[in-house]
Order: sequence, then C-alpha cells, then structure tokens
Amino acid sequence: MRAREAGEVFGPRMALFADVLSVGLATAAACLPLVTAPAALSTACAVLRGAGQDRPVTAGRYFALLRHRLRAGDLMAGGVALAGLLLLAADLALAGAGLPGAPLFAVAAAVIGAGALVIGLRACARPESLTDWRAALRKGARDGVQDVAGSALVLLAVATAALCAGMLMPLALLVPGPLALALTAVDVRRAAAGEARSVVPEDA
Repeated sequence: MRAREAGEVFGPRMALFADVLSVGLATAAACLPLVTAPAALSTACAVLRGAGQDRPVTAGRYFALLRHRLRAGDLMAGGVALAGLLLLAADLALAGAGLPGAPLFAVAAAVIGAGALVIGLRACARPESLTDWRAALRKGARDGVQDVAGSALVLLAVATAALCAGMLMPLALLVPGPLALALTAVDVRRAAAGEARSVVPEDA
C-alpha cells in the first residue's frame, strides 16, 4: 500500500475506509428489492477484493459490475434466500407461541439458520459467485465446515453489523460495506492458508 504523499490529508487506509463506506451505501441501495441482496453483496465483495489488486474501489465500479449481475440465476438465489429467511422467521414465531417442545425447536431452528447464514455469506464472498452460484454454495459449505474459525468470524461480523444498525438506524445504510469487507477478508485469509499448506518444503 502506498505511503501518504506530501500535502495529503488522509492516508491510504483512511481512503480505503471511505471507499468501503461508499460501496456500503451502494450495496444498501441495491439490496432494497430484497431478491437482489445476494448479488449485491457478492458484487461488493468482488469490488473490495480488487483493492488488493490495485483496482479502484468506488461506487461507480460497483454499479458497473452489478449491471451484469442481475441475471435469472442471481434473482433466483435472492428468492431462495428470502424464502429461507421467511421460513426461519415463521418457525421462530411458532416456537414463541408456546407450543410443546418450543424451546428445543427454537434452538434447533436458530442453529440451522446460523449455519445457513454462514454458508450463504461465505458463498457471496467466493469469486465463483460472480458466475456460478451452485459452485459458490458448494465451496461456501466446504469452507464453513473446514474453516471453523473463519465461520466464527463471519458470525461475529454479522452480530457486529446488527448491533451497529440497531444502535443507530442510519448506520444500517453503511454496514453492508464493512460486512462485505469482513467477508472478503475471511475468504482471502482462507485462500492464503490453503496456499501456505500446499507449498512443499524445499528439503522435503
């Protein structure tokens, strides 16, 4: 990352933070139809991943990439995600109605929902999600099982985003950016760890 130039008020890290917030606003706007949420978050992860490859991280680049994402497969992924969310909400509502075995059912539904959330978010962070959601979901599920620490970080990022949005509602328009950055960082960390394990020692 380049050093701060003479007369520059903010360093490159602060510039990246501002770019993340602008991408977050763009992602929040793109998520408004709900069924576009997976494609919007996946696009945000792709744009932020480009920061490590000296590509511009801007809202303009985000929308330019998003225009090519609203295909039938992307909208279908959004519909499945929305249906799963509604089903989970209905199950938790039934559990809260005082039915027999409700506490155990609520715990099971919460665990299943958290697992599905981790797989879905890790799939959004995968580069494959730009072209093939099935491959992204398969690899997201594999990552969720093999990289337990990364999955815990994903849940922590979601909890932090929800807490920030709950404390101050206007922050809900900004949290998609930091959330996408966290998901991208977890995926890059997984890829780096995989490359490190695949390196054969010279004296082997």
